[in-house]
Amino acid sequence: MDTIVIVLAVAVVLLALVMIAALVIVMRRTGGVVASSGPSPEQLAEVKAEVNEELERARREAEEIRTKAERDAGEILKKSETLAESAALTRKEVEEEARILKTELKELRSDLERRENRLAEREQRLDEEARRQAERARKLAETETELADRREELDRVAERRQEILERVAGLTAEQAKGELVKEIENQAKREAALIVREIESEARREGEKRACKIVTLAVQRVATEQTAESVVSVLHLPGDEMKGRIIGREGRNIRAFESTTGVNLIIDDTPEAVLLSCFDPVRRETARLTLEKLVLDGRIHPQRIEEAYERSKAEVRDLCVRAGEDALVELGITEMHPELVTLLGQLRYRTSYGQNVLKHLIESAHIAGIMASELRLDRDLVKRCALLHDIGKALTHEVEGSHAMIGAEIARRYGEHEDVVHAIEAHHNEVEVRTVEAVLTQAADAISGSRPGARRESLEAYVKRLERLEEIAQSYEGVDKVFAMQAGREIRVMVRPDNVDDIQAQVIARDVAKQVEEELTYPGQIRITVVRESRATEFAR
Repeated sequence: MDTIVIVLAVAVVLLALVMIAALVIVMRRTGGVVASSGPSPEQLAEVKAEVNEELERARREAEEIRTKAERDAGEILKKSETLAESAALTRKEVEEEARILKTELKELRSDLERRENRLAEREQRLDEEARRQAERARKLAETETELADRREELDRVAERRQEILERVAGLTAEQAKGELVKEIENQAKREAALIVREIESEARREGEKRACKIVTLAVQRVATEQTAESVVSVLHLPGDEMKGRIIGREGRNIRAFESTTGVNLIIDDTPEAVLLSCFDPVRRETARLTLEKLVLDGRIHPQRIEEAYERSKAEVRDLCVRAGEDALVELGITEMHPELVTLLGQLRYRTSYGQNVLKHLIESAHIAGIMASELRLDRDLVKRCALLHDIGKALTHEVEGSHAMIGAEIARRYGEHEDVVHAIEAHHNEVEVRTVEAVLTQAADAISGSRPGARRESLEAYVKRLERLEEIAQSYEGVDKVFAMQAGREIRVMVRPDNVDDIQAQVIARDVAKQVEEELTYPGQIRITVVRESRATEFAR
């Protein structure tokens, strides 16, 4: 506002100066005229016009000056307001910062006071601890002095006591020491004698246990294996003319016999004898009895072959049961499941490396029983383990897996003791041996079958290959029966004639041959024969 007032005052002054200047000009121009005769009207008009122009110009200038002054005043006013606002904001910021600084300063002062208080307390505690340590050191020094005095006093008392004891006992210290040493020595000898006796007893017990283990391991390591298994049975004939009757017209009888029994019948130049070949011993024995009955009867044709085969199967089944019972009676073993007895009897017709399996089991049981008696073990349990250790071989041609694991599963299923089951599954080290009975079973098995040139692994691979051949052929639709013959060199596939025609039979033969080539490794070649037969049977009454 002060600036505006100053500007207005300046404008008024300028206007006054302009008017004064106009009057001066008029007076100059009219000075001579007034003195003589006075101004004329024209002159007055000119002067008036000039004055008016000057006044108008002065007014305009004054107006411009006023406008400019107002504009400048407005700008100055705006600037002053802006400065005032900035000053107000700055003042607020300064006041806020001052307040914050004051708060921080107050907090720092409080924190400093707390720290000073804690330091003062800590110094006080340290002073107290130093005083206690000084007091403790003083007491320790007094205690050490007191202990030294007491030690000296005790030494004097001990010397006086020793003098009194020597005077009363009539012995010197050396003599008393000798007596004490002698007494301690006698006591030590008595205690040592007790310890030695206990050690000897423990050593005897441990020695017996280790002796049992050493004997069983030694027997196991000394035992060897055996070789050569027979898969052929020989049947003697009353004459060579019987071979023709067995073959039949155009080979009808021999084809019917092999189809029914699943056994390969070999007729060669051997005089008065034929060979029956099959890896399944029970099947081979059944076929041998069938052929024997046919030869004795003399009538050989397909229907007669089937009838004789059924009777032979029943007869072999009864022989198996009787053979198993005889084995139990010979070994003095009782209370065995009937199915296990039947499986044992079936092993009568199976050989392992040229040795009859049932005889091998009986022999192993006798050997194991003798060893168990010598080692003072449960003789009946060990004999039972040895008798059943190869029971799985009766089913190895029907069930997949090793005969040890199959036999263990069979024994467990029919309620045998767990030690018997373990001895069966561990007798070829497929399971870690945990009992002495299992070790004795291994040893008895090896001793009974100890013959030079054993090839257990190759034989098992051979048997598995035969089983796999039959499985491959059996997997095709329409197949009824499959027989692996001639030591695995031929497969006879019997198909159902209602489901498979002649063309399909040829396709099955080709597919089986191709799958065998892809999956199996074998020497030479394998012949696949697919047999499809239709029969028409009528009875004349």
